[in-house]
Amino acid sequence: MTDETNPNRREFIKNTAIVAGVAVAPGIFLHSVSQAKPDEHPVDNSVRWGMLIDTNKCTTGCDDCVQACNKEHGLTIEPSHRAETQPQWIRKVELKHKQTGKQTSLPVMCQHCENPPCQDVCPTGASFKREDGIVLVDKHICIGCRYCMMACPYKARSFVHETLTEQKPYSPRGKGTVESCTMCVHKVDKGENPACVTSCTHGAIVFGDLNDPNSEISQKLATEQSMALREGLKLNPGVRYQGV
Repeated sequence: MTDETNPNRREFIKNTAIVAGVAVAPGIFLHSVSQAKPDEHPVDNSVRWGMLIDTNKCTTGCDDCVQACNKEHGLTIEPSHRAETQPQWIRKVELKHKQTGKQTSLPVMCQHCENPPCQDVCPTGASFKREDGIVLVDKHICIGCRYCMMACPYKARSFVHETLTEQKPYSPRGKGTVESCTMCVHKVDKGENPACVTSCTHGAIVFGDLNDPNSEISQKLATEQSMALREGLKLNPGVRYQGV
């Protein structure tokens, strides 16, 4: 059943309220849900949020965007935890062209696909796409099956193995659930840029409305060559790259 034919899911996506201090299962405690604008400003598909990342400006060894994301969402890296269980909403990937030897550094996160495979395989509807193109996980109904992790061609999702403390009220997390980049939806809904965008000192990331021909991101996409990762899958991601 699609979003368009499911009124309950459509209303949830548009009008999700902030719920404080909700226990959803033993060992899982979420402080809040922060996924939509207030009722007087419902999310609609007149806007589609996206990012354009210029890899020519993205410097090898720089992880400002990763650190900003970790700080914004409370993704603490614990030395005592196994490396494979650490949260990773953005990771830096280093590419090397086999023929030319050219090296490229680029941040990879949830690509916020127009046709997200994570949503297609989710048995509970926990993985969903907002009307404005932002792909999210509803932690209250995520059962931790990890089908979405297997379906994601970008390996952009993490599973929470450890008990969490000191969560951010606007970025709820929970042991036994899946998580990924939210495009800082709590900031976007207030008219602000995501943390990775504002933290990039090289100006490598442009954020904006892909549906607005006058936005900076749309004008750059119209005049400069760019590509989506794994374009052959025809997922139409909201994240594009230059210089790859």
